[in-house]
Amino acid sequence: MKFITTTEAGSRWNLSSRRVGVLCSEGRIPGVQKAGNTWLIPDDAKKPGDARIKSGKYRKTKNETEDASN
Repeated sequence: MKFITTTEAGSRWNLSSRRVGVLCSEGRIPGVQKAGNTWLIPDDAKKPGDARIKSGKYRKTKNETEDASN
């Protein structure tokens, strides 16, 4: 299996190498390995989806609102 570095993945995915490293440490890229201080990303790995809230609204669940009122 061929691996690429965070810099190479960043240039492919139009992200900074720092952001790719964060995605690796969060476990959002499957199959990554860490060798010393370097993340090794599989060559065929896909760019992870954007996990930000797109609606612009932060919605609380029923349990969160009950906990806040207590």
